[in-house]
Amino acid sequence: MKTGTEYYHQLARDTFMPQPGRIVEIADMTAKDRYFRVELEKPLGHHPGQFVMVSVMGVGEAPISISNGPGKDNTLEMVVRRIGRLTQVLHDLKVGDTLGIRGPYGSGFDLGNFYGSDVLFVAGGLGLVPLRSLITPVVAEADRFGKITLISGCRNPSEELYRDQLDEWTDAGIEVIRLVDGTENMPWKFGVGLVTEPIPKLRLDPEKTVAALCGPPVMYKFVITALGARNVSYDHIYVDLERRMKCGVGKCGHCQINKIYCCQDGPVFRFSDLALLPEALL
Repeated sequence: MKTGTEYYHQLARDTFMPQPGRIVEIADMTAKDRYFRVELEKPLGHHPGQFVMVSVMGVGEAPISISNGPGKDNTLEMVVRRIGRLTQVLHDLKVGDTLGIRGPYGSGFDLGNFYGSDVLFVAGGLGLVPLRSLITPVVAEADRFGKITLISGCRNPSEELYRDQLDEWTDAGIEVIRLVDGTENMPWKFGVGLVTEPIPKLRLDPEKTVAALCGPPVMYKFVITALGARNVSYDHIYVDLERRMKCGVGKCGHCQINKIYCCQDGPVFRFSDLALLPEALL
């Protein structure tokens, strides 16, 4: 049995010390988004919606969403968008290279809040990446849920993520509504419009529906308004606020919203807990 000192030393190591992760698969999803599958020394033990801090020695680290569902293996899946120096270095890595991974961090989604309910996912752009960590276990246990619907939108067809898996989910009986803001003269056989547009037409029982949202901040207030018009309770709406996180442990204040720290209290919140914090959705 560990002493108190040994326990806190172990806790500090688990919290602050990255474990090495070896890249075992890389795939380009779009011109700027790259998929990585990483093999770790030990399982993450994560919940859907959590994130990790990814580091490259001598370059820096950044918070990255976990894209795979919970499991007992040593795998981490993530999608990295090339937007700065660190992410450019990540895009330059090859299979066999090593990353530093610490975490998981954040509150995540509790699957217990979704069992027995109709589940509606609304993903905008890169928001499909963290939501996939919840969609995957829900689809795998579909008999424990009611109707499962996914509305997934992006700017144009070239920016759609997880195309093959969207097809697989459709084949598995999930209602998948795929949208783009505009086709920009690219081939596209699905819908054109905003992710809010299908909501008034959905066959939806507000008493039985639980919604999970992730996307750009501007998306949230319009989706929540559309769900409110369908009488979905704020208690049944969960939002994943992938915003401004830096240290991952609530010390830097970079992600602070009043008294809330996204990296610790979130990034997943029940919307009823944010209703009096309008700046949370800015």
